[in-house]
Amino acid sequence: MADILESVRSKYGAVAESTLSTKHEGVKAVAEAFGYSAEELTSIPPEANMGLSCGNPTATAHLRNGEVVVDVGSGGGLDVFLAATKVGPEGRAIGIDMTPAMIERARANAVSGGFTNVEFYLAMIDNIPLADASVDCVISNCVLNLAPDKPAVFREIARILKPGGRLAASDIALKGELPEAVARSMAAYVGCIAGAIRIEDYRRGLLDAGFSHVEIVDSGSDLNAYAKVENQSGCCSPAMDETTCCSPAASDPTLHAELSELLSQYDVNTAAASVKVYALKPGGSVGTATAPCCPPGCC
Repeated sequence: MADILESVRSKYGAVAESTLSTKHEGVKAVAEAFGYSAEELTSIPPEANMGLSCGNPTATAHLRNGEVVVDVGSGGGLDVFLAATKVGPEGRAIGIDMTPAMIERARANAVSGGFTNVEFYLAMIDNIPLADASVDCVISNCVLNLAPDKPAVFREIARILKPGGRLAASDIALKGELPEAVARSMAAYVGCIAGAIRIEDYRRGLLDAGFSHVEIVDSGSDLNAYAKVENQSGCCSPAMDETTCCSPAASDPTLHAELSELLSQYDVNTAAASVKVYALKPGGSVGTATAPCCPPGCC
């Protein structure tokens, strides 16, 4: 487990230290392929987007003015900043990430973007430094699949949510068996594929953690977008210069090369899916914003 976490931290640390941003057409195209509008991307610092998303959780979170929202695995702050706008100056948007370079980048983005209602904490997502029942909504974007102990993360999310609070996540889950070469690849794990669990296990894990009204819906997004958009594999684009995460000086290029090769050999869409996840913590009043996600489109 420690080796997995260190591989994840190392890879995302290299991405955080790169020049990747919405200014790169490949990075922008990946975000748009997974549900972000051009207007959303231009409303936040370009450095907050590094092409690492698999959906847009703020689109299904029903965020309201004055709420407290926590982004589990917040990266450069992409979803935190979008959430901050939705909850307004009376609300708070909080990012949690285990990678120091990501936290540093997110805090710099907050300053450059003039966001005053955001906070970022360096912490593990199974040990969030927030009080019990202190959060209205938890969002996450292509991060829960990276957690080695997913039940522990689900319990921690349930702990910090207020009664009636909700989880709205974008993630990758399995609908079939991955090819053995993909399932055993550390590059595929770090690339958010090999660590995914089956949709039915995902649902059961949330229910066991105490959630109700759990909805997990296949978004239909093409997971091969990471490789197909300007040949981008997670973070690499031939249009980017040698100072990006693709260079040997920034990270181990074999991770990206291996993932790109796997995606060229296997259509992971046959076994995995980008999913919208929505779940409620029991208790509280159920109103418009906290109603169960409406199947089949998950809002």
